[in-house]
Amino acid sequence: MSDGIDCRSVGDPAQVRLLSSPVRQELVDTLAALGGEAGVASLAEQLGRPADGLYYHLRALVAGKLVEEIAGHEGGERRYRLAGEGHAPLRLAYDLSAGGNAAELRAFAYGMLQIAGRDFEHALASGDAVVAGAGRDLWASRNKGWLSSADVAEVNTLLNRLSELTSQPKADGREHLASLAFVLAPIDARPKRRAPRRPAPEELS
Repeated sequence: MSDGIDCRSVGDPAQVRLLSSPVRQELVDTLAALGGEAGVASLAEQLGRPADGLYYHLRALVAGKLVEEIAGHEGGERRYRLAGEGHAPLRLAYDLSAGGNAAELRAFAYGMLQIAGRDFEHALASGDAVVAGAGRDLWASRNKGWLSSADVAEVNTLLNRLSELTSQPKADGREHLASLAFVLAPIDARPKRRAPRRPAPEELS
């Protein structure tokens, strides 16, 4: 979590499990991008989904205390906001101890990468993405290298800053809506050799 942005920490396994759904991830991210509060019609327009298909997921988020339905909404349209003080973006708290939320974090990451892949495909198909220069807004990359402790600290500083920039709500002068997904993970330099695949019974006949 960044020190420079007001965020709500979410670590309860049940709440993280709710966010393993790509649709629910998109809902909370879109609420944050719209300033923490929006009507169902606005959410549906932003996500390119029918409004009726969002209510199931919104009810689940409300039950999980990640989102609140606003009482006394006008015009008959249901409005929702992110739960918590200030309705800030959500950030996951990791608990890798026994009985923690590792399994839920794994499911969340899979859902997040599904969204990232879909965003990338849509941008490619649009023909409007900028792929070079200072205005570049489409980029997929994977890097693998050795880091010192100081390098790891710098990477975290940079990722925190990127998270701050890409978590800002809509405002005057911010005309580019973009998504950013990343995975930073330590890897074994000498992984154990995988066991050979056992042939299926039908392959032995």
